[in-house]
Amino acid sequence: MAEREDAEALGLPAASLCPALGLSVQPPAASRLFELYRLQAELLRRRRALEMAERERRRRQYLRRRRAFLLSSVAAVLSLVGSTGRLVWVRNRTPGENFWAAAAMFDDDAWKAQFRVTRATFDYLVELLGPAIKRRRTNYRVPIEPSRRLAIALWWFARSGEYRSIADMFGVGIATVCTIVRQVTAAIVERLYRRFVSLPRGQRLDDTIRAFKDRCYPQCAGAIGGTHIPIGPPRDNPDHYLNRRGWHSVILQAVVDHDVCFTDVYAGWPGSTSSAAVLSGSDLYLKAEDRPDGYLFPRENSLLSDGVEIPVHLIGDASFPLKPWLMKGYSEEHPLSNEQRRFTYALAAARSVVNIAFMRLKGRWRCLLKKSDLDVSMMPKVVAACCVLHNVCERRGDAFLPEWSVEMAPSGMYLIQPEIEAYDGDAYCAAEVIRRTIAYNLLTVLQY
Repeated sequence: MAEREDAEALGLPAASLCPALGLSVQPPAASRLFELYRLQAELLRRRRALEMAERERRRRQYLRRRRAFLLSSVAAVLSLVGSTGRLVWVRNRTPGENFWAAAAMFDDDAWKAQFRVTRATFDYLVELLGPAIKRRRTNYRVPIEPSRRLAIALWWFARSGEYRSIADMFGVGIATVCTIVRQVTAAIVERLYRRFVSLPRGQRLDDTIRAFKDRCYPQCAGAIGGTHIPIGPPRDNPDHYLNRRGWHSVILQAVVDHDVCFTDVYAGWPGSTSSAAVLSGSDLYLKAEDRPDGYLFPRENSLLSDGVEIPVHLIGDASFPLKPWLMKGYSEEHPLSNEQRRFTYALAAARSVVNIAFMRLKGRWRCLLKKSDLDVSMMPKVVAACCVLHNVCERRGDAFLPEWSVEMAPSGMYLIQPEIEAYDGDAYCAAEVIRRTIAYNLLTVLQY
């Protein structure tokens, strides 16, 4: 009954639609034709609704763009009418505020007093480091020239002052000073370390041995020593960096030749570490101990005395172990013979170049005397860079001024170095035989 009523409901519109369209069809076919018509009409209505929604979206987008364009145009007109400059992009510093602008007028003495190097050495460093520290010009601003970058870094090395005061002096930003110090430090280590810091070889080794022989010690290629560099308390394991004097430090181990130049630099171990432990972790130790013959320097430079081969070696203090390639004096804990006492005295006199090198290094670059705000991971690079700069000055004859000596200020301004902790792990071995032979045949060996 219900199906018939539905059919009759559909048949009525179909019966009225077919005559209007001039169609002569049967009622069942007319019903299907009307259903198809209804579906087509519904599809057209939905498509029309989507087109209207898309048109409305485009209209709103057009209005937003038009409004943004009008606002930007108004802002541009107002900026042209009101002011021709930006409020803050770069701080324009006056000439009186810019120390670097006046530095060009310094004479040689004033230049060296400020930057710790002569103008000739400074220009030499700019020539070597310029390509590495130069920055490209951009559309926003002119880059800081390499000479001013180097001057900022040297000023910081020489004084380790606050970034704010250095920024005001050189007409740059505070963050820029920090960035430049790190960049110049990295450039010095990467570009100049291998060129200026290396163990002697060939003719330079012969000259070094001859120079130490003139100091009354034979077969010596350098003196090794250590010193503590103060740091701020690090975040990780601060107690490990406390040395025997109770202040935080990292250790610099270095080998020094007869010209007071560094030939090997190893820095970064915590201040509580012993000299022997630092040595055992260094490349110098691996270079000597990993060789089958146990020689650090070429064996053809060795001498023969009383049937004992005396190799070219380094000399150190009591905190280092006794090795065939590393000699040290006899301990005063036991009575010494005249020969042993003479040997110990001669070795200590020859080894004095280490103390001189450390004194000049810290006196010239006083960032190694103060607790800086640098992260402890950055300190090895800073120490290595200062050692490279020290060698550059020494090789170029850039004299160390007496007033820079750290020994001239014993008033407590600078931290006192920890006392030497003697190494007690030595045993009778080939190194002891070599030391005894040198001690009892010192004058004979010096005549070779």
